[in-house]
Amino acid sequence: MSEKNERSQASQTAHDFANKQDIPEQGERKQAAEAYADKAGKHETGAMPKVDLNTFILSLSSSVLVHLGEVPDPETGQSSQNLPMARHTIDILGMLEKKTQGNLEPDEDTLLKNVLFELRMKYVQKAE
Repeated sequence: MSEKNERSQASQTAHDFANKQDIPEQGERKQAAEAYADKAGKHETGAMPKVDLNTFILSLSSSVLVHLGEVPDPETGQSSQNLPMARHTIDILGMLEKKTQGNLEPDEDTLLKNVLFELRMKYVQKAE
């Protein structure tokens, strides 16, 4: 499947979730969350970092650095540029900054602002 078709399929799936009319009841959602926690706990390898906002921000920033060609892709070991994907991920971080304004802990706010500044500057340098 081509990258364009994969993106189109992902967009359709996201659209389907967003427009789903039969929203599960609170009890069903809680039951699903508990079942997930039970299954996920059994498959824990210990290699994954704790899930928190700082880790999420750093994960997205790592993806940007890969797309900018600053660091090699961890799966292939190769470095290559994909400026549209870098821009898209930077835009996600920017959206996160806007949507969480006034609701972050000071360390989260500082990290997000600093990461966005650095990534935007690297993008500008690469896009010249």
